[in-house]
Amino acid sequence: MTKSQKKDLIRIIVVGCMLAALMILFHTGVIPELPEGGYNFLGLGLFMVPYIIIAYEVIAKAARNISHGQVFDENFLMLVATIGAFVVGEFEEGVAVMLFYQVGELFESIAVGKSRQSIKELMDIAPEYANIEVDGKIEQVDPDDVGIGSVIIVRPGEKIPLDGIVISGESRVDTSSLTGESVPRTVKEGDEVISGCVNENMTLTVKTTKEFEDSTVSKILELVENAGSKKTKTEKFISKFAKYYTPIVVFAALAVFIIPGCITGDWFMWLERACTFLVVSCPCALVISVPMGFFAGIGVASRMGILIKGSNYLESAAELKTMVFDKTGTLTQGVFEITEVAPAEGVTENELLETAAYAEQMSTHPIAEVIKQRYAEIGGETNLDQLRDVQEISGHGVEAYLRDEMIMAGNHKLMVKNGIDVMEQVSVGTICYVAKAGKYLGHIIISDVVKEEAKEAIANLKKEGVAQTVMLTGDRKAVGEAVAKELGLDDVYTDLLPSDKVEKVEELLKDDSKRKLGFVGDGINDAPVLAESDIGFAMGAIGSDAAIEAADIVIMDDDVRKIATTARISKYTLGIVKQNITFALVVKIGIIILSAFGLTNMWVAVFGDVGVAVICILNSMRILRKKNGFLK
Repeated sequence: MTKSQKKDLIRIIVVGCMLAALMILFHTGVIPELPEGGYNFLGLGLFMVPYIIIAYEVIAKAARNISHGQVFDENFLMLVATIGAFVVGEFEEGVAVMLFYQVGELFESIAVGKSRQSIKELMDIAPEYANIEVDGKIEQVDPDDVGIGSVIIVRPGEKIPLDGIVISGESRVDTSSLTGESVPRTVKEGDEVISGCVNENMTLTVKTTKEFEDSTVSKILELVENAGSKKTKTEKFISKFAKYYTPIVVFAALAVFIIPGCITGDWFMWLERACTFLVVSCPCALVISVPMGFFAGIGVASRMGILIKGSNYLESAAELKTMVFDKTGTLTQGVFEITEVAPAEGVTENELLETAAYAEQMSTHPIAEVIKQRYAEIGGETNLDQLRDVQEISGHGVEAYLRDEMIMAGNHKLMVKNGIDVMEQVSVGTICYVAKAGKYLGHIIISDVVKEEAKEAIANLKKEGVAQTVMLTGDRKAVGEAVAKELGLDDVYTDLLPSDKVEKVEELLKDDSKRKLGFVGDGINDAPVLAESDIGFAMGAIGSDAAIEAADIVIMDDDVRKIATTARISKYTLGIVKQNITFALVVKIGIIILSAFGLTNMWVAVFGDVGVAVICILNSMRILRKKNGFLK
């Protein structure tokens, strides 16, 4: 509990004791009852003391808002209602209404603080310093002052301040604050580490690859800080509803007071009923509980390594009906291995690998890396001085000149484009065709490994109501269909260029504009498709910065099963929000009807306002306690 909350609690206890004492004095006759046809000014004076103590903040807020032109809000309603209670001589109820209103405000403050705790814990991942060696001594500097290529020292127990590559040391790294995974992972020389993780047991020397403002921890903090700015349709409706609802309530209360008062002449009775009407009509329960429910949903998701950029995306996740997947790095591990080297007749395996390695020399594609690695393993070396005019052709492959001879490595379309006669091979793996000086040298088959959890992820999505699962890939038809069959996908589209993927998503969106479509990818070429879809999911651990920037939801540990978990959190959160709205409206409308017929009093109205708000807040808190329940 914060200092401010403790101060409010003390004030509530003091006023509660004062109110109890005055009520005893009032009902034992020590304070005279209201005289016939008169007004109890002594009672007014005595009860005004605890009222001012408990209500001064509400009075100040109401005055400040009125001065800014914002007349109709809950502070104004409480002020008018309680002053009305004092006017009709209901001193106890006037103080009690304000007292319980402040109890509700305190409870809300504590509950919101708890719902924000998971976000605050996430914000604690921000490193305070970085260790740099200067003249043989370790100095602590601001992470913002560390440039790319700097060498930093990360001691046991310290946070890794910037993204980088381990150049010496081996240690366990706690990634739970980023990914939600409790099991630490071991990193050693050559491994990539990301900022925000905690080094556990051994000193690491890291060469930075990004500046702090571009590092993982900085990106995450930016996402979290901006998450509350994007409102859901429900939140927007409630905000608009409250804007028009409150003045309508005030004028309706005036009607309850004036019209029957003119007819019956009993102004005091109808003023009391109008005040009861005002108290119960306060929209606090709706205004507080709806955004709090979505904030709790975002909070529990963040603790599980799912970063949601706005509550509007959390709301949309419940309506996912079509889920589109990129293949490599999303449904597959993106870890390639050569399964076959097939030189053409009269060509040696070494010549085939050498030409392919030279062609792929400037590429950073995983397939290129595997080919270069295999060539190095057989003792091959490349001389870049012999290579020129390297050109990467999107969706085809690579062309270059080696020792003044044109070489190429890529798919069958690249061979056809250059007029090289070669029979298209059929294989589950990716086939890299190689040619030199117009002559076909052979092909290399590289296979990608399907993620163990991918099949379970597809099944879980279907359980969550996703009607159509689709895979888009640049791979050949045989490869795509084999993966789709293994995972149980509904549709697969193959041989696609990056631009083709965008067109295909646009087609799927047009097929049924009312159905929410999600896309999950990890590469820079997925960024346009992520932006085009209703909800874009990025694989955050291996995903490119462009993909993470374009996505609406980031899965920090690349576990594709967490897409279904997101849908589950979304549906549960929406269910809680709808429960709160229904409960608040039903109770308030019921009490309003009863108060109009004089069948209730202001004490019941207090429950209709503060009690309902507290119950709705407690209901929203259930989201935070259900973290493990979302894992299936």
